Amino acid sequence: MYQGSMVALVTPMQDDGSVDYAALERLIDFHVNNGTQAIISVGTTGESATLDFEEHAEVIEKTVKFADGRIPVIAGTGANSTREAIELTKRAADLNADACLLVTPYYNKPTQEGLYRHFRAIAEASPIAQILYNVPGRTACDMLTHTVDRLADIDNIVGIKDATGDIDRARELVQRCGDRMAIYSGDDATALEHMLVGGKGDISVTANVAPAAMSAMCKAALAGDAAKAREANDRLNGLHKKLFLESNPIPVKWAVHQLGLIGPAIRLPLTQLSEQYHDAVRSAMREAGII
Repeated sequence: MYQGSMVALVTPMQDDGSVDYAALERLIDFHVNNGTQAIISVGTTGESATLDFEEHAEVIEKTVKFADGRIPVIAGTGANSTREAIELTKRAADLNADACLLVTPYYNKPTQEGLYRHFRAIAEASPIAQILYNVPGRTACDMLTHTVDRLADIDNIVGIKDATGDIDRARELVQRCGDRMAIYSGDDATALEHMLVGGKGDISVTANVAPAAMSAMCKAALAGDAAKAREANDRLNGLHKKLFLESNPIPVKWAVHQLGLIGPAIRLPLTQLSEQYHDAVRSAMREAGII
């Protein structure tokens, strides 16, 4: 359904902490014009954890409006409460999102059976296409391959964002589930290798600042041109690493601000990028050829 470079879009904010919708429209035009193949709205990188329910829905609504059918919009609707995830997913469907991205429940550490029932309940509650999201480094919850295998039999669960960075895991997911769902990388540093073993694309932080380069790299990898993909990725490796010097999305929001696309604001408990890291991120941006 979706493939290639898919940006986990930052949510631009005014100095008072309100969402900056004029900047959001600029960002969407920027990605359409630079070859990004889908937008993930209000995911982790979009500060979903700091937006209330109505803000969350409004950002999805505005993103769909500004995209205007030019690029698919995948709404982040995951939660650690199954009821809340169902409510968000239904709202995203009503707002005409193309699909939803659902992170594993964080903090409460469900069992594998609990994960299966959680995602099955959401899928049964709304027919919208749904992509699972496994990022144990942030959630303290790892959805194992056998659980993904069970969920792949549910018709409207169409993919998984695997952010483990484990290529053996990616290969196993492709082998066991790739005929029933798309397997996406959620880890920029290993996305190239992930696609070369059968992944369908990268849900990317780096694409926020280097959309054209990420799109070119993903297209080459999906075409099986490993040499061309590695050449493109070599210029991006600095960004893949330096955009995680502090917790995401702190560095990437600072980098997008340096491009003049958004203001510097970020919501507490997140803070703006520490000055000691400015030169490192700026250097990675130069290496990528974007400044």
